[in-house]
Amino acid sequence: MRKTNLHLFLAIATLAAGGAGTFADEPPAPPNIVLIFADDLGYGDVGCYGAKGYHTPHLDRLAKEGVRFTDFYVAQAVCSASRAALLTGCYSNRVSILGALGPKARHGINDRETTLAELLKTRGYATAIYGKWHLGHHPRFLPTRHGFDEYFGLPYSNDMWPKHPETKEFPDLPLIEGEKTIALNPDQSQLSTRYAEHAVSFIERHQDQPFFVYLAHSMPHVPLFVSDKFRGKTPRGTFGDVIEEIDWSVGRVLETLERLGLDERTLVIFTSDNGPWLSYGDHAGSAGALREGKGTSFEGGVREPCLMRWPGKIAAGAVCHEPVMTIDLLPTLAKLAGADLPEDRTIDGLDIWPLMAGQPGATSPHEALFFYWGGELQAIRSGRWKLHFPHAYRTLSNGGGHGGMPAKYEQRRIELSLFDLDADPGERQDIAAEHPDVVARLKSLAERARDDLGDTAAGRKGKNVRPAGQLGAVEEK
Repeated sequence: MRKTNLHLFLAIATLAAGGAGTFADEPPAPPNIVLIFADDLGYGDVGCYGAKGYHTPHLDRLAKEGVRFTDFYVAQAVCSASRAALLTGCYSNRVSILGALGPKARHGINDRETTLAELLKTRGYATAIYGKWHLGHHPRFLPTRHGFDEYFGLPYSNDMWPKHPETKEFPDLPLIEGEKTIALNPDQSQLSTRYAEHAVSFIERHQDQPFFVYLAHSMPHVPLFVSDKFRGKTPRGTFGDVIEEIDWSVGRVLETLERLGLDERTLVIFTSDNGPWLSYGDHAGSAGALREGKGTSFEGGVREPCLMRWPGKIAAGAVCHEPVMTIDLLPTLAKLAGADLPEDRTIDGLDIWPLMAGQPGATSPHEALFFYWGGELQAIRSGRWKLHFPHAYRTLSNGGGHGGMPAKYEQRRIELSLFDLDADPGERQDIAAEHPDVVARLKSLAERARDDLGDTAAGRKGKNVRPAGQLGAVEEK
């Protein structure tokens, strides 16, 4: 494993400035937590990760005042699966939430799973989600049944409505507050602003107790909408306008924390659910130098920007190159809050506070990270190495679509391939033949995953997979 790129002078400067808790072995006092989760944001879509054509000053501020992760992953490159992993600390395959749940889905997050919000509530946190949920739209699956005190947002993706560019099969899109639908097919140009203002209000109302705000933006998932205050503001077009409005929402949160004197008591995390939906062309983002995008197990699909800021506890301007995943947030935040993890089930995530805090010599706690698409194990990363198993994937040969209309993907296939992500983050040069020992080791690790979580490509059922929640007949709408 590689060392984190946290320079010693940063540690010394932070300690000298009064951040004595930053590199302590014991975690600091429980923080307020703001988790901002974008939708379909690519690795190259934030200024400090190389974005061009628009500006993200507030996100860049998070990087300047906190830690920027270069090798941060989601469990699967698709909406519901990614969110299930984020909120349960488990691979999405373990909790049987795969793909992107639609309006016809009769399943969702299981009542027996423990979400991050439920864990934090055991420690007296006020909890809220504003934005996209996507873990089931029937009442028993909604956020208010799974640890959140407040909910305002869409139950699934914003393109699952009658105005979809390719299909008219979707019903009206509900905007939900609590458990009540308050509008159908809402004005999406106001969503990013309304989500942000709800988050600000919640922080103001709960400033005297610990709080957890999950700000889960519906965009830049298509269809793209932006408010008048940002429409037409960037050379990048509507996509750039949308990103600048999301960046503005981050600024609203930071301004509120500063105004209320909560900066040093609040951990802010920003990341996204998967890479860009490349078939939408000028309405899609960029994976930068990484290969492919959403819907694939290549780096462009599963590697995301991730920024974390907690003044006095996380060193300013730090960069971490260690591979970690969204599943690690639940156990890490639970530890910071003093909450006990469930002992009756497997939690796949591990504590990454040493990496966040820049503790000397800290490395990734994972021997390997596993990348599934649906039930198929497609790739594994261990340290600098990433091994792809033979699988089909989607790609574009003639660029993406225009104006909100997508281009058609082609199907291709990759055979067993090994990549050195230190030297080749774009996964271009297969070096499996040169490193048979590495291939053998990663294959052995993959066998453990197949035994544990299954692999449809190998006809294997996992021994430790838990069921999703299923809708009963009397609950059917």
